[in-house]
Amino acid sequence: MKNDMEIKGRLKWYLRWPIILNIIVGLMTLGVTVIDHKAGALMGVFFLVHLVFSIVVSFYSKPAITEELINFGLQYGQVQKKLLHELEVPYGVLDSTGKLMWENEALTRVIGNLAVRKNIQSIFPSLDLQKIQEMEEKCFLEIVHEDRVYRTEFCRMHVEDFAEHNDLVGFNHPENLLIAMFMFDETDIRRYIRENQEQKLVAGIIFIDNFEEAMNSTEEVRRSLLAALIERKITKYMQSYDAIITKVEKDRYSFVVNHKHMAAIQSSRFSILDEVREINIGNEMAVTMCIGVGMNAISYGQSYTWAQNAIDLALGRGGDQAVVKAGDKISYYGGKTKQVEKGTSVKARVKAHALKQIILGKDQVIIMGHKIGDVDSFGSAIGVYRAAKSLNKPAHIVINEITTSVRPIINKFKNNPDYEPDMFLRSSEAAAIMNMETALVVVDVNRPSYTEGPELLNRTKTVVILDHHRQSSESIESPVLSYIEPYASSACEMVAEILQYITDGVKLRPIEADAMFAGLMIDTNNFSSKTGVRTFEAAAFLKKSGADITRVHLAFRDSMEIYRARAEAVRHAEMENDMAYATCPAEGLESPTIVGAQVANELLNITGIKASFVFTRVKETVYVSARSMEGEDGINVQLVMERIGGGGHSTIAGAQLQNMSEAQGMELVKRTIANMRKEGAI
Repeated sequence: MKNDMEIKGRLKWYLRWPIILNIIVGLMTLGVTVIDHKAGALMGVFFLVHLVFSIVVSFYSKPAITEELINFGLQYGQVQKKLLHELEVPYGVLDSTGKLMWENEALTRVIGNLAVRKNIQSIFPSLDLQKIQEMEEKCFLEIVHEDRVYRTEFCRMHVEDFAEHNDLVGFNHPENLLIAMFMFDETDIRRYIRENQEQKLVAGIIFIDNFEEAMNSTEEVRRSLLAALIERKITKYMQSYDAIITKVEKDRYSFVVNHKHMAAIQSSRFSILDEVREINIGNEMAVTMCIGVGMNAISYGQSYTWAQNAIDLALGRGGDQAVVKAGDKISYYGGKTKQVEKGTSVKARVKAHALKQIILGKDQVIIMGHKIGDVDSFGSAIGVYRAAKSLNKPAHIVINEITTSVRPIINKFKNNPDYEPDMFLRSSEAAAIMNMETALVVVDVNRPSYTEGPELLNRTKTVVILDHHRQSSESIESPVLSYIEPYASSACEMVAEILQYITDGVKLRPIEADAMFAGLMIDTNNFSSKTGVRTFEAAAFLKKSGADITRVHLAFRDSMEIYRARAEAVRHAEMENDMAYATCPAEGLESPTIVGAQVANELLNITGIKASFVFTRVKETVYVSARSMEGEDGINVQLVMERIGGGGHSTIAGAQLQNMSEAQGMELVKRTIANMRKEGAI
């Protein structure tokens, strides 16, 4: 040990001072001798004595000094070792292979006394030893041992680094690598954080979305009993989770519940939805309700605001469901029943009046549908166009791509002397003429990324939404007017209602009535799906305005290529349980996604099929068209499509899948349906 040790640094220079001093004295002696020989001789005697004394002292003192340094270092090391050994933080030293070489008392208490030094992974099996060995300088890993959770820090230690930075002692044979391990017990603090989180208050709102309709479907003498049963069910359910609930209005409740109960409520998928729906004391219409909950908010006020946003989203999706908003994450529960058509058109009248005031207050109107526009999108845009022109406002329709389904109708408007040449604009052209005095009306879509021109939404503050699809977490921000009715059969039905109330002077031209009637007819699959009383009322209004059913049918006859593609897709369709899956060929078709939607409709005509899913690949995107039967025999395809990033409504929905084949898309949908059935979500 002593032979491997050398004096370094400042101490080395300090011990060399006698030699330097002897050199200086020797030079002084020479100088004095030149001046005075007698004085020089005397100085020479003193120099020799000093030189002999320095050599003797250096020869005998250096080993003693070295020994003292070693003793001091050992004592100092013992102090450090004692401090580390008694440190309350579990600490250990590993070699490069992960073998535990040394541990302090705290780590011994954690792992117990080891008769044989073991590898750290054998002590903590869940530990990722490879990650420790590949770390650059340090890394943090979580270790769970005997119901305790430790945040463990691993640090590289190079012994040569110690020798390099040590000014007193150097080692000729340093070790290569050691790993220091510190374990910080976070069990208690995590428990406190969890308990604090569980005690947070979560705000929620309950709204009976068809209260009036359910009451009107019940005998008058039983209505008070029905209201009491609804209130009792809701109150009993919420109190079972220690919630505080207050009835705000006859059809609205507010509640506060601890965060710790939300996991149980969500795992039951808000069973109160089914319990209330099962109430039957003679009411012809089942009672449905919406629940909005705001979770993980910074304050109770923010939680209540999120709950209001959630209840609005639930109503916009057709009701009979619960929506939980936790920041940007939104979860949906329920929504499996068919939306019930509202018997009154008061809402349509109010929206029509609001739309009229908006249009009158602006210089021009831009109407925009969704990408790859269909007949419903185009027909509803034509209806809004006519409303704007009736109010003497310039209007333009944004359409980038003319699909085969829209071409027979749009050709009647192009080069027509009754319409302006700039009636139809591309999104880039519309952006050039838009300003803050422009009203932008979005029809048949409520998701900004699906619109013809998402960039147009930021060019004006006056945005109006008219749509019949369910809302999703992606929505257009801050519209001045939002009229979203999932129970409506089509956007054309909604616009037809609005036209009847917006002004007395609206008069549709026959080709405009044809366009709207075509949209109504296509979206209802020739009035066989998702139709209600108001659907036929809208059709009657359009017929009275000049729509010709024969003319519409003739305009939408298929070409031989489309008919063959549709037949080929149906012929190769797969049947699995009560679902039909098919791939629609896109080659040679101008608008393959439209053909895919037609195939999905045709597959529902097969006995035993409750839902159909058709996959059409266009470039790098697979378009999924989902359809289902109405009533108890069908499933809510909108819930399925939402799981894979799409949307729609209960019987007609779709999605767009990027960078995958039709087979991969089909497998994804099958797997999603299997998981949802296992969860009870459909």
